[in-house]
Amino acid sequence: MTAKAQPVSHYDVIVVGSGAGAMTSALFAAEQGLSVLVVEKSDKFGGTSAISGGGIWIPNNHYFAAKGGGDSVELALQYLKAATGEHGDDKRLRAYVKHAPQMIRALVDNSHVRYAVAAKYPDYYPQLPGSLAGGRTLDPELFDTSLLGDELANLRTPSPSTLLMGRIAWTARHAHKAMSRSFGWRLLILGLMLRYKLDFKWRRKSRRDRRAALGSALVASLRRSLMDRNIPLWLNTDFQNLITENGRVIGMQVCRDGQTLQLHARHAVIFGSGGFEQNQVLRERYLPQPTLRDWSATPPGNNTGAALQAGIELGAATALMDWAWWAPTITVPGEDKPRGVFAERAFPGAIVVNSLGRRFVNEAAPYLEFVDAMYRDNQHTGGKSIPSWVIFDGHFRFNYAMGPLMPAQVMPDSRLRKEWLNTLYFKADSLAALAAQIGVDRAGLEQTVQKMNAYARSGVDADFGRGGNVFDRYYGDSNVKPNPCLAPLSKGPYYAMRLDAGDIGTKGGLLTNEHAQVVSQDGEVIPGLYAIGNCSASVMGTSYPGAGGTLGPAMTFGYIAAHHIAANR
Repeated sequence: MTAKAQPVSHYDVIVVGSGAGAMTSALFAAEQGLSVLVVEKSDKFGGTSAISGGGIWIPNNHYFAAKGGGDSVELALQYLKAATGEHGDDKRLRAYVKHAPQMIRALVDNSHVRYAVAAKYPDYYPQLPGSLAGGRTLDPELFDTSLLGDELANLRTPSPSTLLMGRIAWTARHAHKAMSRSFGWRLLILGLMLRYKLDFKWRRKSRRDRRAALGSALVASLRRSLMDRNIPLWLNTDFQNLITENGRVIGMQVCRDGQTLQLHARHAVIFGSGGFEQNQVLRERYLPQPTLRDWSATPPGNNTGAALQAGIELGAATALMDWAWWAPTITVPGEDKPRGVFAERAFPGAIVVNSLGRRFVNEAAPYLEFVDAMYRDNQHTGGKSIPSWVIFDGHFRFNYAMGPLMPAQVMPDSRLRKEWLNTLYFKADSLAALAAQIGVDRAGLEQTVQKMNAYARSGVDADFGRGGNVFDRYYGDSNVKPNPCLAPLSKGPYYAMRLDAGDIGTKGGLLTNEHAQVVSQDGEVIPGLYAIGNCSASVMGTSYPGAGGTLGPAMTFGYIAAHHIAANR
């Protein structure tokens, strides 16, 4: 097994991290004939990618083209330049748009990774020129984890929020059909449940579904692909610092199983690790306040910024350090990390308010913009928006999920864990009583609900335009008219759940060029050092153009780095 491999001191390329970007770079480096070692701090492989949706935003991809989709390099660049604005780097954006379609085609042709196009998943900013109403986000196909053999025990466990009933694998396309309550959604769920229940042989071994989905499917298929090539992946190997010679990075020092090792990289080190969101000191130094690592939906104890700090010590430039891949989170008692709240905010009949009882954002907005609005309103109101509160009524509770609360028609209040009441969720017969429980202004909340009920009847959110674009409506209830994202809050009991200013990783990091090489503060390349993923400053600037806007660039620049290293060895 890889975990028992004995240290070899020299490799052509050493990759730090084992998420999607890291393993993609390792795979393509090996395809170029380079010897590769992957080192991972945790006792599990997959990083944050394993608990993500696994989608990748790939403009002009061949899947969409095969369906007759109309995308192009020019259209994608127009959209990205509009989205990134002053934070966009033309060379990096062009490199991404050029190489992303090449990366996914080569990956599918040379690995176990399989994707399908989410043809109806729109770009996050439909108002911008060059945006598309679908086709740029790719969704991982299910993966049979029995192909991992004993290595399955080392796969990071997916978040319960990414599984049907917290246990059953489903794709993002499945989830969309169920959440939007599109035609046939009940039969879909029944079929997925039967597939799981009837897999008797596997369930005698494990309660975990035989199939992995979303980010878990992506990293599992990548890991199997590394295993096919005998690429070693060392777990429990903590990167400590870089080794340089005459200004060039030639290796690193790591601690593995209590032993300090010197590892030498003949050609390059690739930082494919996460950001710094689990480092409270760095959060307080760089991110807007208030900020807590306990609000982050990423694995505790990882992503502490070691790669970032090592690069800074070499004089590397940084950018976007005050930004994260924001996502509101809900803390569930007993779970090791909060859950991101993504689709549920678009469901009709739920609103989000600050402690004044007022709305401050379109609840269905992309999650990065949602938390950015939390911070801006928090500053404007003098600390009234962090935390915020999602409020919904008995009708919503019966029909829709919110965080770990499945619809009451499936999971009534009587079946919820008793310790969740007044911790995870609050419940009262009236809005006034609910407001008193959670410390929200009663009059403000009642006025907001009254206004929203009028908007639900008219179908127009006059304050924030919720449900007014194709992205908002993607997760709305297709059966609700006239606006699939709006419904009145009028049926008791009423519920509230706390939303924190969470994230799925930090956005800022080491500045890189179009080849994924780390550059110094004077703009010169630091020889032998590459960075991809959240340890590097995002090519997307302060924007989030579409689902998969994190993993798509990480994997694409991993592909770019591997080929650049091979071409310059």
